[in-house]
Amino acid sequence: MSVPVITIDGPGGSGKGTVSRLLAERLGWSFLDSGALYRLVALAALRRELPLEDADALAELARGLDVRFELDGAGESRILLDGEVVASELRTEACGEAASRVAAIPAVREALLARQRDFQAPPGLVADGRDMGTVVFPHAPLKIFLTASREERARRRFKQLKEQGLSANLQNLLRELAERDRRDSERAVAPLRPAEDALEVDSTDMGIDAVLTEIVQAARQRGLLR
Repeated sequence: MSVPVITIDGPGGSGKGTVSRLLAERLGWSFLDSGALYRLVALAALRRELPLEDADALAELARGLDVRFELDGAGESRILLDGEVVASELRTEACGEAASRVAAIPAVREALLARQRDFQAPPGLVADGRDMGTVVFPHAPLKIFLTASREERARRRFKQLKEQGLSANLQNLLRELAERDRRDSERAVAPLRPAEDALEVDSTDMGIDAVLTEIVQAARQRGLLR
């Protein structure tokens, strides 16, 4: 039997990252944060001062990226770029904006495709991203498309930044989300959209526990869980 995969796609701020991590933890499955891979390429490009329009250079960078995903002594995940922990840098708005531009480049997406599929290992994988169900794992037995209103997504991001002690402007966040949504949905390769067989979940008025419960129930209905 092939290793089961649950894909969770959706726009930024929909809660898919948090839901995916908690679901993987609850099930004891592996977890793929595909967005982190694109952010890592973007961060490496910014550090090397590579133009974000140079597709060939960015694809070469993606293929040779020195990145590791580890667990520390407390069981918390760590992301290392060139041997350095970079979690805080990956979550900045500048890195997110650059990652959205990098992710629109077909050569970069192709370079990262095999890396993403390598995460599929027993007993199962929860894959979080924007094209997990449509491109990376098109045969996944359960595909979730997690959404929320743009206003709610901006409020969540605003709250997250404030809790991290970072400055933020709600109206600016709304504009940035609108631009990122447009770019993600209109890109030529792997545009953001639900897979034809995806279960769409609107988290605007739902708590994390309610979203997790709905996904677990769907997984049981498909025979992925006992």
